[in-house]
Amino acid sequence: MRVFLGTDHAGYELKEHLVAWLRANGHEPVDCGAFVYDEVDDYPPFVLRAAERTVAEPGTLGIVIGGSGNGEAIAANKVKGARAALVFSEDTAVLAREHNDANIISLGARQYDAETATRFVELFLNTAYSKEKRHTRRIRMLSDFEHTGELPPLPREG
Repeated sequence: MRVFLGTDHAGYELKEHLVAWLRANGHEPVDCGAFVYDEVDDYPPFVLRAAERTVAEPGTLGIVIGGSGNGEAIAANKVKGARAALVFSEDTAVLAREHNDANIISLGARQYDAETATRFVELFLNTAYSKEKRHTRRIRMLSDFEHTGELPPLPREG
């Protein structure tokens, strides 16, 4: 599977580790930067490119990395069609794909070690979307809002 990666300085070492791990496990990593360690770089240029490329190529997934992963998830989700999930446990890695059909995993390089982050990525890549009606309905509501700006109707009371 082709996997697009983007990070700033905070996730640079983890990104390099994951690129090697992806390659060793039969995936095709595409590095969208940072390409060198620069302690004052900014994540949006790298993360937005990884998210855009993920969305533009159906069947691919993305990995964005920062110190906490919060800003990177926010940035990636600015790209129309991106569903980036901040992952902090094995359960959230699985549920991001299974329930939300997330196409991008956001990791916090300062929140856990490389082995733990690699496990989250492994689970994310190996989990399929459940295609359950309730999850599909919810994703469709969000996608519709993203494209039209119209809020979904409120459920009826009562």
